[in-house]
Amino acid sequence: MAVVKPDGPALNVVLIATYELGRQPFGIASPAAWLKENGVNVTVADVSLQPFPETSVRQADLVAFHLPMHTATRLAIPLAERSRVLNPGAHLCFYGLYAPMNQGYLQEIGDCTILGGEFERGLSDLCERIGSDISTSPAPSPISLARQDFLTPDRSGLPELTEYAELQVDRLTRKTVGYTEATRGCKHVCRHCPVVPVYKGKFRVVQREVVLQDIRNQVENGAKHITFGDPDFFNGIGHSISLVERFHEEFPDLTYDVTIKVEHLLKHSDHLSTLEKTGCLIVTSAIESVDNYVLEQMDKGHTRSDFATVTNLLCNHGLTLNPTFIPFTPWTTLERYLDHLKVIQELDLIEHTSPVQHSIRLLIPEGSLLLEMVEIKEIIGRFDRSGLVYPWTNVDPRVDNLQQDITDLVTSQQDAGRSHSEIFDELWEIAHSAAGQVAPSLPEPVQGIATVPYLNEPWYC
Repeated sequence: MAVVKPDGPALNVVLIATYELGRQPFGIASPAAWLKENGVNVTVADVSLQPFPETSVRQADLVAFHLPMHTATRLAIPLAERSRVLNPGAHLCFYGLYAPMNQGYLQEIGDCTILGGEFERGLSDLCERIGSDISTSPAPSPISLARQDFLTPDRSGLPELTEYAELQVDRLTRKTVGYTEATRGCKHVCRHCPVVPVYKGKFRVVQREVVLQDIRNQVENGAKHITFGDPDFFNGIGHSISLVERFHEEFPDLTYDVTIKVEHLLKHSDHLSTLEKTGCLIVTSAIESVDNYVLEQMDKGHTRSDFATVTNLLCNHGLTLNPTFIPFTPWTTLERYLDHLKVIQELDLIEHTSPVQHSIRLLIPEGSLLLEMVEIKEIIGRFDRSGLVYPWTNVDPRVDNLQQDITDLVTSQQDAGRSHSEIFDELWEIAHSAAGQVAPSLPEPVQGIATVPYLNEPWYC
């Protein structure tokens, strides 16, 4: 039965994504399917590639913004304010990981609904509340971890897959990339992770047939490679392994990439051969630091030695490691940063590591478990409403200066088309200079960029 307004017509809903790492947004396509099944008129817009849907917003009963990450949230705020001006009568909703974390600030934009965790049912229920006079019904809890029977995402109205990030297989070969999710949430509680304040060590499964049908639909639209965007693909190891086995049976020529934490790669190392046999090309892993003390502060669950072991394991299985880092933290020293670069070089990961990963600074958003640490409380400033973070400074100002210098260098050199190795050489010089040292000569890397497949959208924040 269609969800209608008190005066009869079906509800008009606009779902907006602002930035999702160069991927066609699952977080828009999935709820679109739910709402359309309930008879709602749905307009979708990925404003990273499409114009802001001003006409649809003017006619909307509900305008909902997907906030899966920090950058997306910052970009959504001015668009939400614009929506409020265009259509004061429309209800605003913010949903996704970063919505509950920023609830207080977001609600200052005006009366709105906040949904985190498993949000599809919440959006459907919100439409029913709007249709029956929202003022008379209680607001839902901002976080729901209720298990859901998912629907196949409806990707109609979104840009074609060819407009999104691609897989660069080698210098001459690119593949169109699709995106889906097999699980949401995470078993683990790393202190700095934005998943933890919402899911609190729990994860939820997207039913296998839903995932497979979503992949089929994207293959029909040109996908030659699939990114599984789960926070950790091995959270539900039985579900994940059976899924990729079915995936490979049906699409033997399709490749894919996954994200898996170091701890799980070691625990389930016997399944790396399954990844290799079923078409996995890239394994992204949040290494964060090569320093054991820093890893302890983040409660990452792995060590420097574990990182080296996993690097070798993946290499032996023909899987490309895509490591991500947060090299600039309150615990970073110049010596620790030089050590970070040295380990990357020694493990022959220069070409595996996007240069931006050498510049990432720890974000401390509202709700972060880091805020429970006494030493963090002592160094943070007042909440920065424009940046949506608690600012902090390193006890050694040279470290903060180095971070800014490296950020500037990476941005300018990537824009100029420089290779990972060329940029790393300059980072090596700058970092040693900051520490008052002469940079040792670097050996030639064993691997060249042509041999390392990568997704050409490198930002992870």
